[in-house]
Amino acid sequence: MGVILQYLDMAFIIGKKQDGKTYYYLAESARVDGKPRIVSQRYLGSAEEVMVRLGEVAPGEPYASRHLSFGDLGATWSVIVRLHIAEIIDEVVGPRRSDAQASVGTYIALMILNRVVSPCSKLGFSQWWSKTAGDHLVHLPPAALDHRRFWEAMDAVTDTQLIEIERRIVSGMVQHFGLDCSGLVLDMTNFATYIDSGNEKAQIAQRGHAKQKRTDLRLVGLGLVVSTDGGIPLVSHTYAGNRPDVTQFPLMINELAARFQSLAGTDAELTLVYDAGQDSEANQTKVAMTGLHFVGSLPPSDHPELLAIKRSRYQVVDEDVFGGLTYFETTKNVLGAKYRLVVTHSENLHQKQVRGFSQTLGKAIG
Repeated sequence: MGVILQYLDMAFIIGKKQDGKTYYYLAESARVDGKPRIVSQRYLGSAEEVMVRLGEVAPGEPYASRHLSFGDLGATWSVIVRLHIAEIIDEVVGPRRSDAQASVGTYIALMILNRVVSPCSKLGFSQWWSKTAGDHLVHLPPAALDHRRFWEAMDAVTDTQLIEIERRIVSGMVQHFGLDCSGLVLDMTNFATYIDSGNEKAQIAQRGHAKQKRTDLRLVGLGLVVSTDGGIPLVSHTYAGNRPDVTQFPLMINELAARFQSLAGTDAELTLVYDAGQDSEANQTKVAMTGLHFVGSLPPSDHPELLAIKRSRYQVVDEDVFGGLTYFETTKNVLGAKYRLVVTHSENLHQKQVRGFSQTLGKAIG
């Protein structure tokens, strides 16, 4: 990490002259990259104002106080440090430029901190930072927090480097927190952005089938593989918003298969769960060839003969756990091979669907 946690060297009062008058500031200095620098200043006022303020303070009370956000900031930063996120990024990307005030890893670590604690734009970062105890965690001169420095740091990371960074960080997460990787869930979606339509630099943001129904906005696709143990993201894949999810599924399977042994161990068994949105014969063949266990999904309307099975053939699952869920199982040739199929029925879900359909129908017919 280019700029690491350092302690303040000292606090002192400095005077600045303006229009013939001297105004005083409480300044704090620290060593940044081995050089002493002023890292924060607080305005005290003129000599007369300082005397008045001192006279108003009761014995034993502080002359001034600052109310800064710290708890959530400190907790999040401790995890970032524990996982060596900044160091990993710098190892992959390489040393920072000689004229840079912080490393790429430092900037991205700060962005992670902001996204977890109080998300804001890069332009608004410095204002948010000034209201926190952040300068006690990372000492940076104000100029280093210019929003353009954050964008430069992000531009310095290539797609290939990003994949390697994710692999190393995820490996550390599994190791440090003992994540159970025996069950994983894969899902793919897209989300709307407010990237200007005339912005040609953001090629990943495209118009497509918006799942948020925002057809007026450009979309970015996102695929995630998360653990069933806490929903922790383990594999991610971003793609242009005009590409169907089903076309990106094989890329995620390739990456998951490549990481599987390092994540779960050579003797571990992994079960991957995914929905019907990824269904295609090619995709299913791809999954089967990896040797992974899997639970997929089929649209019920594509298999009317299964829906016609009498309820008397259904069996109750564990009623204490699943609350009256029933099922029956069979085998069938689907998606290019013969698979075991489990058909389930939830009376609670059925009743909710009936009510929802009735409400929608009522609105439609007035």
